[in-house]
Amino acid sequence: MKKQIFYLLAFVLPLSFAISGFSKVKESNPKPLSSTSETEILLEFLEANRNFINTDEAPALVSADEVKKNLKNPKYHIIDIRSDSWFDYGHLKDANNVKSSDLLNYFEKSITPSDFDKIVLICYSGQSAAYFTSLLRIAGYDNVHSMNWGMSSWRVDFAENSWLKNTKNDFADKVETSANEKGTKGTLPQLNTGKTEAEAILRARLEELFATPYKESIAKSSDIFANPDQYYIVDYNRLDRYEKGHIPNAIQYQPNGSLTSTADLLTLPTDKKIVVNGTTGQETAYVVAYLKVLGYDASNIAYGANSYMHKTLKDNGWGAFTKKEVNMYPVIE
Repeated sequence: MKKQIFYLLAFVLPLSFAISGFSKVKESNPKPLSSTSETEILLEFLEANRNFINTDEAPALVSADEVKKNLKNPKYHIIDIRSDSWFDYGHLKDANNVKSSDLLNYFEKSITPSDFDKIVLICYSGQSAAYFTSLLRIAGYDNVHSMNWGMSSWRVDFAENSWLKNTKNDFADKVETSANEKGTKGTLPQLNTGKTEAEAILRARLEELFATPYKESIAKSSDIFANPDQYYIVDYNRLDRYEKGHIPNAIQYQPNGSLTSTADLLTLPTDKKIVVNGTTGQETAYVVAYLKVLGYDASNIAYGANSYMHKTLKDNGWGAFTKKEVNMYPVIE
């Protein structure tokens, strides 16, 4: 019996030491952490849950006519993000004057957004309202819209201070018609919020962007035409319009679908300033907001093609701003 015990111990003890030693090796060499970047985590979340910019719902514009008809509708909530002085000069009845930097806090603490069918953001020209509407959509507020043309479509004095003095034809003869090719797919920008969960990363990005004035995301067409080589120019128009004339070096990206990881998003550079060009600057303000959330150095060409080839747009019926867009609706002064 003693011999049997001895032989059993002789077999079991070495085996137990071997198992114990193997366990210690595993503990001292833990499984490597995932190499997924913050941007990859965020992009996967956005494409699965907040992919508004790549759908036919974008841009979320409502007309001045619609807003006027719903001024007494309790299911419509109007937010005017213009300066205090311009708001005091004239605003829509029952509009709420909220600074763009306070919008996120306003949605979380001052209203219950789900109580409304539509929440409408209004600014001077429709561009900054479009930008912040896009950020709010990315934040998860799917009922937010921006008013087309901003207060410029409400009354002529507002239009004279904004759209009417910025529609120009100065570079109509400088556009090119030859196509420019997209680059090969590369990498995403590298975000460094210090967060590991998608919604926490998104929150950090939104807080930073709401705190940053929209004017820091504007590019002038005159600067782009003067130095097109300094920018990566995204022409966010249908191919037929692109072929009729675009800024030199501009590359066509199809609206409502091209800026995804499976399409053309990764052809955008991370080491060059991106400027996005469209017809009015409103549709592209939505795009710029999305790109900036992902960490791209992106800017919007103010007033879009209206700022450099207005007559061409007008002659072809391509979204030119004219006095026909201006109403004479009442304001509260």
